Amino acid sequence: MTAPLVIFDKVQKHFGDFVAVNELDFEIREGEFLAIMGPSGCGKTTTLRMLAGLDTPTTGEIRLGDKVMNDVAPHERDTPLVWQSLALFPFLTARENVEFGLKMRGVGKVERKERALKWLDKMQILEFADRDISTLSGGQKQRVALARSLVMEPQILLLDEPLSALDAHLVIRMQAVLTDLQRELGITFVYVTHSQSEAFAMADRVVIMGEGEIAQIGSPKDIYREPANQFVAEFVGRNNILSGTVATLAKGSAMITTPSGDFTVPMNEVTLNEGQRASFVISADLVHIAKGKPNGENAAHCKLISEEFVGSMVTLFLEDRTGHEFKVQMQERELSKFDLTGGDEIWLSWDTQSAHVLNES
Repeated sequence: MTAPLVIFDKVQKHFGDFVAVNELDFEIREGEFLAIMGPSGCGKTTTLRMLAGLDTPTTGEIRLGDKVMNDVAPHERDTPLVWQSLALFPFLTARENVEFGLKMRGVGKVERKERALKWLDKMQILEFADRDISTLSGGQKQRVALARSLVMEPQILLLDEPLSALDAHLVIRMQAVLTDLQRELGITFVYVTHSQSEAFAMADRVVIMGEGEIAQIGSPKDIYREPANQFVAEFVGRNNILSGTVATLAKGSAMITTPSGDFTVPMNEVTLNEGQRASFVISADLVHIAKGKPNGENAAHCKLISEEFVGSMVTLFLEDRTGHEFKVQMQERELSKFDLTGGDEIWLSWDTQSAHVLNES
């Protein structure tokens, strides 16, 4: 594990009586790609702005290495920020935009031109160096904005939803550009986004925020398969969440009685007691469908309500007799074998070990 480069130590940020972030305690490791995500108003952009020096913590400390950064001005930090709007200068060429920060630091004309052209070449847009910004496409502008930040050779690059304005095909392409760059350069990337697909595709670790606090930090796989609580399980989506009462205990498992039926869950990482309330989650892609009632401990009889196609993947939305919604995600070619139409009744099932018991928080 690499050493921490940035430390948030009990950081709070208030705007009047409003608490934007509350008691942030986490580390950003040297050379990692960290994504911060959460719903609107959760505090993720405020967290990034404090790291950039655009907002000052109300209490607590932000440390870069051994230096407290709370009162260090943005231009004195080695933490450039790529904005959602890109904030390129429309009256400058692509090369001049990239040179701008170097010029402000007093770098000579010849050197800053060489460095700007080098980074435009790395971004595969050298041919547009002398083009006006207004004549470039969205993806080309994005690369200019990245080159303008990276030409400064920073320790950390901050990115605030930089792909949100791009078309879907450009988003995929720019994800590859960003991950390749980060691995090649070894620079720490801190990336704020509301998009789960972006965060999970690129990041080494993901911070999930809600109401100004950290709900979970972990690898994309850990957060997807083992959400820390119901908020995270609901936020990452495509999860089935069931709640009920612990009815019986067995070695390594428990049976939970819910309005939708009795289901068995594993207890390898959690302690449950008879009679307590408990919730568990099953990812939509771990649920199986069948025309007839399957063998096993976890089965639910449902009616197909609708289908959502995204490329070769399809998500089924179903309801059981209580009106509880279930989701199933599978390959379209697998679904075609069942020849289903809206209103059809089918059985759902899942392996006991596929369930994940949630912390009650």
